[in-house]
Amino acid sequence: MPNIPPTSQSSTSTSSFPDTPLRTPPSDPSSSSPLIVDVSHAPVFADAITQVKEETEVPVASAPHITAVVDSLEDLEHLVLSDDPEHPANMIPELCREFYKLGWVTGTGGGISIRLNDHVFLAPSGVQKERILPEHIFVLPFSQSSIPRPGSKRDMLRIPKKLGLKESACTPLFWNAFTMRNAGACIHTHSQHAVLLTLLLGKKAESFKMSHQEMIKGVRIGGVGKTLRFFDTLEIPIIENTADEEDLTDGMAEAMRKYPDAPAILVRRHGVYVWGNTWEQAKTQAECLDYLFEMATKMLSLHLPLVGDN
Repeated sequence: MPNIPPTSQSSTSTSSFPDTPLRTPPSDPSSSSPLIVDVSHAPVFADAITQVKEETEVPVASAPHITAVVDSLEDLEHLVLSDDPEHPANMIPELCREFYKLGWVTGTGGGISIRLNDHVFLAPSGVQKERILPEHIFVLPFSQSSIPRPGSKRDMLRIPKKLGLKESACTPLFWNAFTMRNAGACIHTHSQHAVLLTLLLGKKAESFKMSHQEMIKGVRIGGVGKTLRFFDTLEIPIIENTADEEDLTDGMAEAMRKYPDAPAILVRRHGVYVWGNTWEQAKTQAECLDYLFEMATKMLSLHLPLVGDN
């Protein structure tokens, strides 16, 4: 039986989104008012113009639909600099290296996001995952003026200084896990076991079902509830792939509504999204599910039933 960490519900409940963009209060009460980096009309990878009492150029390397709301240039770096090895800005690079070794995030694919209170930490898009550093991490306020939908304006608290970086294309899909399941972390992998399973199940399969496997006990109901039991049937919906990652957002949300007990979403010919209350639970569930996906592909090749004890 896998070593399952104790249930740890996220302390931050899903909140409604305010009508105005979130502004983080200055760390020094005597400091100037928060500055806003508006790059809504700037070209991709262009420098944003920050206007407070005087103009300051800030390197911005993300898409033109981003508005960054920050206190000061120093605060930008403070969000990702920590001596705590389990701080999200430190954990994301470490986890990406581990997932790379497992073959889950090769060729810059895949991603991970961790939510800590009202801050959402994102790995950058299109970057070799085994080479990500804390300074490459994007930080968004969870309480957005609008939910980060594909192509929508997004509030940013911290944008990496390195030009050429942009936030994960998985951002709106991670937000599905945060808002619909109150998850504390979400992982996206391109696991070959997940991809092969969606092919072996056939084009008409709308979900993957499995029971009577010990590793099922490492998976939580809805990804954030109680762990499943040996005799329970695990069911994970399968959605069709799209040309662009962000276009999966609505299909994922629809599947999550239809399968409220599912701990993950499989994407045919693509990979899987897995979430949990914490990064620890998201990680262990991703590992348990990958084990089950591999087991299922072998059982299907041997014409063994996935459900039942036959």
